[in-house]
Amino acid sequence: MHRISSHGYGALQRASRVTVRSVVPSTFRRYAKVISTKKEGDISSVFVSLSGGQTEPLPPRFADLKGRLIYGHKDLLRDSWERLLGDLRKEIKTIAQLGSKVIPEIQFKDLGNAPEAFKLEHKQRGVAVIRGVVPEITALQYKEDVQAYVKDNPHTKAFPPNDPQVFELYWSPSQIRARAHPNLITAQRFLMNFWHSKDPDALISSSHPTAYADRLRIRQPGDMGFALGPHVDGGSVERWEAEGYGQGGVYDKIWQGKWEQYDPWESSCRLPAVSDRYNGAGACSMFRMYQGWLAMSATGPGEGTLLVNPLFSRATAYYLLRPFFSPRRVLNATAESPDTTDFLDSNNWKLDPQPSSLLQGATPSHAQELNSTLHPHLDLARSMVHVPEVRPGDYVAWHCDSMSDLD
Repeated sequence: MHRISSHGYGALQRASRVTVRSVVPSTFRRYAKVISTKKEGDISSVFVSLSGGQTEPLPPRFADLKGRLIYGHKDLLRDSWERLLGDLRKEIKTIAQLGSKVIPEIQFKDLGNAPEAFKLEHKQRGVAVIRGVVPEITALQYKEDVQAYVKDNPHTKAFPPNDPQVFELYWSPSQIRARAHPNLITAQRFLMNFWHSKDPDALISSSHPTAYADRLRIRQPGDMGFALGPHVDGGSVERWEAEGYGQGGVYDKIWQGKWEQYDPWESSCRLPAVSDRYNGAGACSMFRMYQGWLAMSATGPGEGTLLVNPLFSRATAYYLLRPFFSPRRVLNATAESPDTTDFLDSNNWKLDPQPSSLLQGATPSHAQELNSTLHPHLDLARSMVHVPEVRPGDYVAWHCDSMSDLD
């Protein structure tokens, strides 16, 4: 699989907010100082599971902040958890039946008259495939040129070192040409307009894509040596912190026990949010509406492509609420084929009377990671689905809250 690897993009933030959150010069100076001291990393820097690091217990202050988040509405939260678990069961059944067909697709030529069915499905699932964004011959030329560039620059840092697949290339000629292609910009603008702002004075425009450059991935056919697990970019512990996403009240409805009212497409609340409080080597402090990649070769399920989780906002609600609940009876891990029915039943899960500092899968300066042990109700084996087979020039994009994975 060859691709111009995932690059985030978001709305142009007007005035002094083009790519930084700062409005006043002093904030900008502090931001610039942080940038100058950020450590160099590679793709493994983003994930504890790839870097070989250990998940350390979080400080006691995280128990305190969890208590503050749900203070005064514990009963509402408990009821919302039960509703969520029931809804997850139904949605996962639908996703498992549909597989890749659950992911909405549209032809580039149809963007000007997009079917309502596509719009509804995209808002529900948070992911889309746009076919034929760049002519196939053009995408294939990008591939040929970038392979030559890598060959001509053997010193390029890559991961894993023994079998390079994710290259620390951000501004190679192919990447620059792809990001500047007018069709790609049109596709991004089309997707950005799914967002809306409840604040008419918010310093944001959904008509001016601003690309955040990311890496290049070249996967050799048949290789099974490198894969990522389910994860969500844009920070981890920051989602619970008042000084993180709490700055904009992004997830307030979820903390209030009203996850159904959470709007993942509201943009103004994202502007003050801080997604990189810990200066992670692979972290991004920019508000990215989407991440996306442009295919430079044909690839399908099992060939190094992307997996996404179409549960979308339900998955977000789940992994944010999971740290507040514990099972009354744990799963019998020694059984050859443990029956998970009783374990997953909502009656087996209680709201912790005294919050712990645990935030499952969240580690400061790394991305949010998920797995079947820590997040059992997501049934990741069934709810993570491959994007449909893509051809050179097809474009895949997913919402900044969406969970993704690589096979």
